[in-house]
Amino acid sequence: MTAVHDSGAGPRFALARLIAGHICLHACMAGMRMAAPLLALREGFSALAVGFLLALFALTQVFLALPAGRYADRNGLKRPVGWAVLAASSGAALALAFPLFPVLCLSALMTGGATGVASISLQRHVGRAAQNATELKKVFSWLSLGPAISNFIGPLAVGLLIDHSGFRAAFALMAALPLATWFWVRATRELAPVVIVPGAASKKAWDLMLEPLMRRLMLVNWLLSSCWDVHTFVVPVIGHERGFSASVIGTILGSFALAATLVRLLLPAVAAHVREWVVVTFAMLMTALLFAVYPLMQSALAMGACSVLLGLALGSVQPMIMSTLHQITPEARHGEALGLRLMAINGSSVLMPLLFGTAGAVVGVSVVFWAVGLAVGSGARQAWLLRPVAPH
Repeated sequence: MTAVHDSGAGPRFALARLIAGHICLHACMAGMRMAAPLLALREGFSALAVGFLLALFALTQVFLALPAGRYADRNGLKRPVGWAVLAASSGAALALAFPLFPVLCLSALMTGGATGVASISLQRHVGRAAQNATELKKVFSWLSLGPAISNFIGPLAVGLLIDHSGFRAAFALMAALPLATWFWVRATRELAPVVIVPGAASKKAWDLMLEPLMRRLMLVNWLLSSCWDVHTFVVPVIGHERGFSASVIGTILGSFALAATLVRLLLPAVAAHVREWVVVTFAMLMTALLFAVYPLMQSALAMGACSVLLGLALGSVQPMIMSTLHQITPEARHGEALGLRLMAINGSSVLMPLLFGTAGAVVGVSVVFWAVGLAVGSGARQAWLLRPVAPH
C-alpha cells in the first residue's frame, strides 16, 4: 500500500479518512449545484440565468487553481484544506440566510472555489505518496470515489429536503457538511517537502504545456469534463420541463454518480491489467453514443438508465487522467500541474453553461447533447495517442 499516513493509523485508514473528507466537502458543492438552479427556476429565472449560475461554480476555480496548486506545493495538505472548509461552509450559510439570486451566485463562487482548492491539495498528497504507476491508478481510483459518492449524496439529500422541508433545510445541511471534512483530514501526517531543483521555482506554469503529451491530455480532459457539465445542466432543465419532482431529478443525477462510484470501486482490482489510454478512449466512444440517444428518452426510468451507463463510462476516466498526469510532470510541480488542469477545465466550465443556456434557449437542450457528443467522439483519437511510444 502507499505511504499515505495519519497519526496512529495505517495507510488504508489514512486514505479512507481523506476520501471521507473529500466526500463531505464535495457533497456541499454538488448539493448547492442542484439546489441553487432549482430555486432560481422556481423563482422564474430563465435557462440562461441558470446557466450563468452554474458557471459561477467553476469561475473561482479558474483564478484560484494555479495559486492553490503552488500554495499546496509549498504548504502541503492541511492548511489549504482548512481554508477551503471555511469558505464552503460560509458560502452555503449565506444561501441559508439570504436565499436570493445574487446571494446564490456568491454561494456558487465560494463553494466551487473551496472544492477546487481542497481537491488539488488532496490529489497532490495521495499522488506523491504512491510508489509506482499501478499504485497511482489505485489511489486515484479510491480518491475519485469522493466526488462520485458526493455527487450521489448531495443531489439526493437536497432533493429530498427540498420536497419535504424546503430550500432552507437543504442549505443548512450543505453548510454543515464541510465542517466534517476538517474532522477527517486534521489527523493526516504531512509528507516531507519536495526538494526544489535550483531554477525550478522561476518556471512558468504554462511551460508544462510545451510537452505534447500534456497538451493532448488537457484536450481529452477538457472534452470529458464538458460531458459532466452538459449532463449536470441539461438533466434539471429537461426534468423541470417534463414535470419531474426535485426528488426524481436528484435520483437521476444521483444514479449517474452511483454508477461512477461502482466503476471506481472496481478499478483498483484491475489497475495492473488496464492501460490508461485504452480506458479513456473507450469511455469517449461510449459517451458519444449515449449522448446521441439520451435526449430521446422520455420517461424518468429511461433517463435514469442512460444516466447509469454514462456514469459507468465517465466514472472510469478521472483515475486514468490523474495517473497519466503524475507520470508526465515533475514531482516538485505536481500541485502546479493539477492547478493548471483544474484551471483549464473550469475555464471551460464557466463558458460552457453559458453556451448551453444560450443554445438551449435558441435550439433546445437536445441539440446541446448531440453537439457535445459529436465533439467527444471526434476527440477519441487524441486519447488513443496518449499511449507511450516504444523506444527504437
